[in-house]
Amino acid sequence: MSLKNALIGFLVIGGALGLVSARTIGAEDRPQWGERHSRNMVSGETNLPVSFDPKTGHHILWSAPLGDHGYCSAAVVAGGKVLIGANNAQPRDPKHQGDRAVLLCLNEKDGTLCWQLVVPRIAEDYHMDWPEIALCSPPTVENGQVYVLTNRYEVACLDLAGLANGNDGPYKDEGRHMAPQDQPDMEPGPTDADILWLFDIPAEIGIYMHDSAFSSILLDGPFLYLNTCNGVDNPSHKFVQKPDAASLIVLDKASGRLVAKENEGMARRMFHATWSSPALGEVNGRRLVFFGGPDGLCYAFKALSAPVPNEVQTLEPVWKFDYDPDAPKENLGQYVKNTRESPSGMLAMPVFHDNRVYVAVGGDIWWGKRQAWLKCIDATKQGDVTKTAERWSYSLQRHTVSTPAVCNGLVFAADCAGMLHCVDAETGQGYWTHKVGREIWGSPLAADGKVYIGDLGGAFAVLAADKTKNLLATIQFDDAIPGTATAANGVLYVPTLTRLYAIQ
Repeated sequence: MSLKNALIGFLVIGGALGLVSARTIGAEDRPQWGERHSRNMVSGETNLPVSFDPKTGHHILWSAPLGDHGYCSAAVVAGGKVLIGANNAQPRDPKHQGDRAVLLCLNEKDGTLCWQLVVPRIAEDYHMDWPEIALCSPPTVENGQVYVLTNRYEVACLDLAGLANGNDGPYKDEGRHMAPQDQPDMEPGPTDADILWLFDIPAEIGIYMHDSAFSSILLDGPFLYLNTCNGVDNPSHKFVQKPDAASLIVLDKASGRLVAKENEGMARRMFHATWSSPALGEVNGRRLVFFGGPDGLCYAFKALSAPVPNEVQTLEPVWKFDYDPDAPKENLGQYVKNTRESPSGMLAMPVFHDNRVYVAVGGDIWWGKRQAWLKCIDATKQGDVTKTAERWSYSLQRHTVSTPAVCNGLVFAADCAGMLHCVDAETGQGYWTHKVGREIWGSPLAADGKVYIGDLGGAFAVLAADKTKNLLATIQFDDAIPGTATAANGVLYVPTLTRLYAIQ
């Protein structure tokens, strides 16, 4: 595995979404990564395929090229469109040449290009925006607007229709945005993205940009919740350059204005970077936002009820849970590359289900120890709940970057040893494991009584979502599968390094 591949593995913390040709009963769009709010990697889709062949085209509705380093987490499906990250290795518009991160908007029926957001690289330091990889963050879509974090650490609000129906604004400087820093403005065309507003996280929050940007934006009413991607220094990984920068922020979805941020001092205690995206759930009448901080703790904050004009609120903490209390807490730089002893972290998302939060956590995938766990947290507590809220803990075989799927009393979780685990959601008892093959960087998708999971060797396993192990099929793709399958409108989407497959 190349160093480039290794540096961006953390960005492909799974995803599950989809598209459609013929609508089925109960079929629906998947406009956000994972189940709405809870982030659970499940889908209510039915009649999904078990057997298919990407080589012969059997049950392949269509496929679309993503370039040559498609380290994107998942596809998102909304309003007849499929959105997914790509790079510019095979330019779709001759005016866009060179290394770019790209958000593709494809036609749901046949995979043809509707429009693309083409974003030049950060020129100052490649450690801040790793060359050649796809735009990694999955977008969130609502009411014809697309919210996404670009490779330049900008939150962008886009028109789902693109520029084909005009430049809607208030942002009108698309020609400048798509041009590299040292080149003149470009002329936007009908297949370019229509940017409505931008929020520049480095400029507004003061983060230290690390390797690549990744966030799946959580939409809740008028608010957008997201992690800031603040990280330690490059290349040593031993110092926190921006210790006072917020790790979790909230924007107004209409204008992009900053309306709230956390003030828990998480960044001062981080070991690598802030890549876990937030989740939301209602616990005993309280709406809480759950967040995997960069400091080895899972937090719950009171969800905002309304913005305060001309004021940046401080998010109110409700509880915090240290899932590795015996890990080092000081002088963290000395544990870099220590595979036996180091702090733990969360790269996947917390999943809320039935007053509980399920987290896949452990040592950093490249810089820390190999130890990892799947844990269940009682979300009804308050304060420091480290000693009181853990319902159970299940040991994984090695590092994990995958978000769990909680379905029918079971939890499905994957790790970097290439193992899929089936665990009882109530007790933490392990029922079975399955060796998919090589490392798993995506997340399991539970849908239609099945569990779908791919690995970096291109193996794609389909198992019964049951406590009795039943391998239904293994399909071999030509390329690695670094992301997560998506199910939407009766279609299964599988992203590889080079192509997105729509399977029906």
